Parts: sequence; C-alpha cells; structure tokens
Amino acid sequence: MAKTNWDRYFQSQMQDAELRTLVEAERAALEIGHRLATLRRKRKLSQTQVAAALKMSPATISRLEHNARNVTIETLLKVARALGAALDIRVKAAK
Repeated sequence: MAKTNWDRYFQSQMQDAELRTLVEAERAALEIGHRLATLRRKRKLSQTQVAAALKMSPATISRLEHNARNVTIETLLKVARALGAALDIRVKAAK
C-alpha cells in the first residue's frame, strides 16, 4: 500500500520523542474511553443509568468516555464493576 503524504508527515513527527509521548498518552486515554462506552452500550445502559449506580453525574461518565485522561484506577474499577466487567491493566515493554 502506497504511503500518503499524511503517513510520511506523521512518521516524521513521531521521531520527536516528546510529541510521540503526548500522542501515545492521548491514544491510551481515547482507547479507555472508547472501551467504556462500547461496553456500556453493549450492556444497553445509558450514561445516566451508569452515573446513578455510581453516584456520579452523567457528565462525569461522558467525560470518561470521551477523554479518560487523569482518571484514577479507583474510578476505573468502580465503572468496570458497574458495567459488570473486570479491569485489566497491562504494562508492555516499549517497542
């Protein structure tokens, strides 16, 4: 598959260690939020229902689903339990 100008630009930018770190952190936060939202929908629950079960505001659940930056492990555990799920945190060796 031919690389686009965007692909080449992105790869050149990822050579900057500081920028790469920021992009990886953002990607991780987005992935966590996406997984929470996907699981909630799979369980056929609204953000309001999950929030009520956790005694949180629906805005907090929305914020977790859209950008899970700076969320505590304790909060992730509570949300996972409310969704009938387990929290699985992995630390992988860098590539």
